[in-house]
Amino acid sequence: MKDSHFAHTPFKGAGGIRPRRLRKTPIVREMVAETKLSRDMFVYPYFVVPGNNLVKPIEAMPGINHYSIDTLVKDVEDGLNLGLNKIMLFGVGEEKSEDAHTAYSEDSLVVSTVKELKKQFGDDLYIVTDVCVCSYTTHGHCGILHNDYVQNDQTVEVIAKMSLAHANAGADMLAPSDMMDNRVAAIRELLDANGQVNTAIMAHATKFASAYYGPFREAADCAPGKGDRKSYQMDFRNPTEALKEALLDEEQGADVLMVKPGLAYLDIINRLKQSTNTPIAVYNVSAEYSMIKAAAERGWIDEQKVVMETMYAFARAGASVINTYHIKDILKNNWM
Repeated sequence: MKDSHFAHTPFKGAGGIRPRRLRKTPIVREMVAETKLSRDMFVYPYFVVPGNNLVKPIEAMPGINHYSIDTLVKDVEDGLNLGLNKIMLFGVGEEKSEDAHTAYSEDSLVVSTVKELKKQFGDDLYIVTDVCVCSYTTHGHCGILHNDYVQNDQTVEVIAKMSLAHANAGADMLAPSDMMDNRVAAIRELLDANGQVNTAIMAHATKFASAYYGPFREAADCAPGKGDRKSYQMDFRNPTEALKEALLDEEQGADVLMVKPGLAYLDIINRLKQSTNTPIAVYNVSAEYSMIKAAAERGWIDEQKVVMETMYAFARAGASVINTYHIKDILKNNWM
């Protein structure tokens, strides 16, 4: 009883209990920091377009550009020199059709880009490709449309073929972002049947129907021409359903589970972290990026401090992979 009583008795020394002792100097703060960031955690998204010698600024996303393959190679090389060795590719400007057939063409823009990047950089560069048909359809939805409704199983067939085309080109990881049911299982099955057993899947496991995608839809030319995406993307009011979606993707073979967007969904990241041992990614989406850029340009915020506070928030919530447009600024300016 005496030992037990002592363990629960507050210390009553002259100095008292002072947590501030471990905040006194930068050295001790770094020593005891509970959340750490590393450049190894970051993935940088790129938008590739047809043509040559093109670098076209995206108005809604300051500092982010459309690149043709040749200029993309040079920019990727610059990134590698900074230590940025993981990228995510989005194809923009392909022929659009009702059936999205260019999405899985063996000479599609993304396929050609992956081949060229692997030719130039080999395994020094880890390539993730977005797998979705919204940029390849005439209507801008993330699937095959019939009677104004996106057809799940027909879309999954296209998504799986698109994934295989990217894997055969040399993509290291596929990031299906369509939110169709059972697409992870279909992708994994088709990949394995064709010898691509080592190609990983980073599923957009809980992608919410969000207003934070606005600038991206300009960048990727993928805004829906009619209606919205609420019949297939997640309802942001439903955290339990979000967890269900993620764990279903895990069961179907996803190697990484992504939560998208990030800042408004830190609770989802944290709940998922408590429920799985699978690595968790977050996508720090376009409007989150552009709002910081716009406020910083006006002098309303300190960009460095707000960006880094945001990155630590993602890591603190439980993400070990962070997809963000900020990473070049972070590395160039030694913010981390």
